Amino acid sequence: MLWAVVGAVVASAAWAAGIFLIGATATAADLRGYAAPADLCSRADYGSFKDEYTASDTTPTHSSLKDSALDESYCSASLKKSGSSYAGAYLSLQIDLHKKTDPATEFTATWKNYERTHTGYDVGAVEDIGDEAYLVTQDTTSGTSSGSRYATLAVREGWVTYTMSYSAYLSSYDSDKDPPKIDEISDWLKTDTRNTLDRLKD
Repeated sequence: MLWAVVGAVVASAAWAAGIFLIGATATAADLRGYAAPADLCSRADYGSFKDEYTASDTTPTHSSLKDSALDESYCSASLKKSGSSYAGAYLSLQIDLHKKTDPATEFTATWKNYERTHTGYDVGAVEDIGDEAYLVTQDTTSGTSSGSRYATLAVREGWVTYTMSYSAYLSSYDSDKDPPKIDEISDWLKTDTRNTLDRLKD
């Protein structure tokens, strides 16, 4: 009887150890070789916008975070047309490496349903970028000299998420009355996102 009890304990311990090891393997962070650089602005590509906005931002803002649970890099750049003293639009970029939890379900819930929680936005799935990607857009200019144009491309690949956003705000004080159309902006975001993600792999 004693040996039976000992055997049952050993078998139970082995089973628990096996479950632990399987669980550890299953939850290993799937980072696909990506890195979050200290200066995302210097590594990212936003060259598609430079034909329209020829006056480059010489001092874009960047920040980064290194933590056991998350690596994050952020970049913000202003866009100016030739001869303009003020920014006509803005870009923001961010990459997050989720090292402890899989962001897939929350990413889908946030971006696929964006138009349900933000009035006036359009959302569409984008093929051939990452494991899943969504393009969120809004245009409130309607041919007037006021309003805004906004677009964000959000991408998830494994446990890595990346966003690139464009925004332009028109008012009677702005000299730029003709920002690029949403279709153009969307194409530029897709091109530059693909290029940037390629650059951010180790």
